[in-house]
Amino acid sequence: MLKRLIPDLYVKRIYNIPLKYLKQNNIKGIVIDLDNTIAPWNSDQIDKEFSNWLHLVKDNEIQIVLVSNNTKERVGGFSQLIDVPYIASATKPLRAAFIRAMGMMKIQKDQTVVIGDQIFTDILGGNMVGLHTILVEPMASKEFIGTKVLRAMERLVLSHLSMTEEDYED
Repeated sequence: MLKRLIPDLYVKRIYNIPLKYLKQNNIKGIVIDLDNTIAPWNSDQIDKEFSNWLHLVKDNEIQIVLVSNNTKERVGGFSQLIDVPYIASATKPLRAAFIRAMGMMKIQKDQTVVIGDQIFTDILGGNMVGLHTILVEPMASKEFIGTKVLRAMERLVLSHLSMTEEDYED
């Protein structure tokens, strides 16, 4: 069970994920979380570094689907902002949304990576489907109350991880 909680890569921010890592792993599609992964919880702002990274990924023909447990209004609005398709109310870590996202991108699981800030939703769900997984540190401490409870358990898993992005710097 513990193995399903361990990401393939652990980085500080999403924009620290090197394009080289994605290419070396033959990634053609990204299932990306919203809150505290690409924007602080309940914020409608994206930062310049993420925007630059997003353009780099898209320029390299890597597809993205925004997959979040948040509402259709929140996720749909953000998907328009970054111009990617979305799945809202995803019920992560259940497998259905991850499989649906791969279907939307028309790619296989070995070509797909899940990027998110939560071990018990993003990483567990991606690993249960057999996808590559990348954990990012949460962008802000403000979170949904249910998430705060899971963070205590996540700290146990995180104590066994180290950030590895320097291995893939261009």
